[in-house]
Amino acid sequence: MRRLLLLLLAFSVAAAAQAKHPFTFEDMMKLKRVGEPVPSPDGKWVAFSVVDVNLEANTKTPHVWIVPTAGGTEREIIPNQDSDRPRWSLDDKHFLFLSSKDSGQQVWIADFDSSTGTVPATHRLTYIATEADGPLWSPDGKNIVFTSSVYPECVGSPEEAAACNAKKLDEAAKSKVKAQVFTRLLYRHWNEYQEGKRNHLFVVAAGGGTPRDLTPGDFDAPVFSLGGQDNYAISPDGQELCYTSNHDKVEATSTNNDLWIVPISGGEAKNITADNPASDSTPLYSPDGKYIAYRAQKRPGYESDRFRLMLYDRKTARTFDLTRAFFSRNAHKVGKNYETYDFDGWVGTFSWSDSKGLYFSSDDKGESPIKFLFIGGDLFGEKDGSTEKREVYGKIEEDKFIEQAWATKYMDEVVRGYNDDLIVSSDGRGLWFTRMSIEAPNEIYSLSVRRPTVEHSNPVDAGAKPIALTHVNDAVLSQVSMSPIEPFWFEGSEKAKVQGFLVKPPTFDAKQKYPVKLLIHGGPQGAWGDDWSYRWNAELFAANGYVVLMINPRGSTGYGQKFIDDINGDWGGRAFEDLMKGLDYAEQHYGFIDKDRECALGASYGGYMINWILGHTDRFKCLVSHDGMFNTDSAWGSTEELWFNEWEFKGTPWTNRELYRKWSPHLSAANFKTPTLVIHSQKDYRLDVSEGFQLFTTLQRMNVPSKMLYFPDEGHWVLKPQNSQLWYKTVNDWVDQWIGPGMKK
Repeated sequence: MRRLLLLLLAFSVAAAAQAKHPFTFEDMMKLKRVGEPVPSPDGKWVAFSVVDVNLEANTKTPHVWIVPTAGGTEREIIPNQDSDRPRWSLDDKHFLFLSSKDSGQQVWIADFDSSTGTVPATHRLTYIATEADGPLWSPDGKNIVFTSSVYPECVGSPEEAAACNAKKLDEAAKSKVKAQVFTRLLYRHWNEYQEGKRNHLFVVAAGGGTPRDLTPGDFDAPVFSLGGQDNYAISPDGQELCYTSNHDKVEATSTNNDLWIVPISGGEAKNITADNPASDSTPLYSPDGKYIAYRAQKRPGYESDRFRLMLYDRKTARTFDLTRAFFSRNAHKVGKNYETYDFDGWVGTFSWSDSKGLYFSSDDKGESPIKFLFIGGDLFGEKDGSTEKREVYGKIEEDKFIEQAWATKYMDEVVRGYNDDLIVSSDGRGLWFTRMSIEAPNEIYSLSVRRPTVEHSNPVDAGAKPIALTHVNDAVLSQVSMSPIEPFWFEGSEKAKVQGFLVKPPTFDAKQKYPVKLLIHGGPQGAWGDDWSYRWNAELFAANGYVVLMINPRGSTGYGQKFIDDINGDWGGRAFEDLMKGLDYAEQHYGFIDKDRECALGASYGGYMINWILGHTDRFKCLVSHDGMFNTDSAWGSTEELWFNEWEFKGTPWTNRELYRKWSPHLSAANFKTPTLVIHSQKDYRLDVSEGFQLFTTLQRMNVPSKMLYFPDEGHWVLKPQNSQLWYKTVNDWVDQWIGPGMKK
């Protein structure tokens, strides 16, 4: 009988495995897209947004969900209405959310019953003609802050400014003339024209009323962002707002974002980071209100300089670089003197644990582990009998960030994996975050933590593991077959240690030979790793019988700042050699790779590299170039963020003509032979669509087999569901045409 049961069990497992199918685009569209966790102040619930994709309707709709922090079933709680970005009131009885149900996107308030986890009622809070975004509830519960894109010339009383904005919007909508007049640069950004408007922060009473502009003027406050942590925050007492804004005269050449503070009641704003000519952003007040933590860079004009974690002392107006000169956990012995260490990684999203420590994420070798920085006592030398003091380091004159500091300061790694969106419970004992992998998109995880002390600076007990709090996509993922990511290392250009990754097809057989898709990431300051992507999904590329290779060449993040800086002024040099040596290594060490059937695909900087490959090697049977720079001169003249090109090519086309010409793919057009698919979109203002047109025109005139996919309604990223479907089909069909699994050599 026991043998029969074992046979039945084995049969059931085998049948379940056979029932799985290779991952498809339709499977990917069924996945729900989970947003950041937002724990309720009483610690009972976590709210989060979930985006549903309807492929047939070509829509993406957000909804607010909740899950008990103790574990349980997650569920949607505002039916029959789109809802996004939940933010709790301090009393747990309400939360804010965004909805487009009435008169565009506005701020709404949901009544919440914490005992049942239900929403008895919702009501609309804002009625602003220019719509609303990014709401925050002030900690004292009296006010709500949000952003809106308004006409800066509309001033006066709140009522007068609101009427002015409404009138201008109405006039623009009714006008038969759609022409615009520009008087400065950055007149368009990312995928839209500015149309004379600026992003401003508004405050409105929690009970309703006319919103008041807290950041009037002809500048963006907060600055433009593609996502991530908010660029504004409210002080714990609810009396002050800190935000990021750039007041430089020529914004298109400046990364000089500064932190400004303004009373929540309104008044003159004060710049608190004026001494730093580079970027300061993402402010977050400490729970006790003494500090503002934020991220900063040191080199002006360089958007990929290292992001440091900084503190601003609100009492003394002094700043401190937390990621410079800390003690490692292994060196932690109270009363001893040890060498200190600098942290060379980028600080990602961060959250206060209490006022003596912060958690943050940071890219590291294809992962994004969570680290904890225990800062102990007062960092600026004031007496605090609760902790032992020791001098960490003295005055560093060449670094404007550093002042003489006394503190107990340690850094520990809390958990590895690919993590983001960190937030800590109000009692400091729960850490929530999103986690993904190459085999699964975001879900929300929790980790039990403790308040750190000098003796126990690491807030996590040995052996503690993250727990998946949500399982939104388990049902879909259980039906598909995917392969895990496999890392490898090799010697790149100048004998640098370079990392690559490999994903096998789901029906992998080591005895077979497989064609290769080499993916090249954008940035160039980006990286491949054990993370999920809807736009460049490695599992989807592998699903129909391909080995997918992903290499992090020079310029990639997660390997130290020097590794990143090695691409500056060297776009087609070390990085190109790293990629080719990585492919050589894979061919030599993985016998299942068919080196006669290889195709390279890339977007943004990856698209540039495809264009560079076109003129510098014939080893690929096909290429896919998406949103790539083709002509360095014209790309400079048509981009919005000039600081990027002027940093990477060390000047303008007339001040450093030689470097622009050295690394311009279009000058090697005489060597173009490889069949190439070109993809570009009309609303891509980072790399103008003319770059794609120039490439396609050149390929056609050179009689190189080529095709162009053009999207009139997309920007740098292809986001609409049916456009994305066409993108994947066109790309995969193109690769199949030249090196498909069923083709003969």
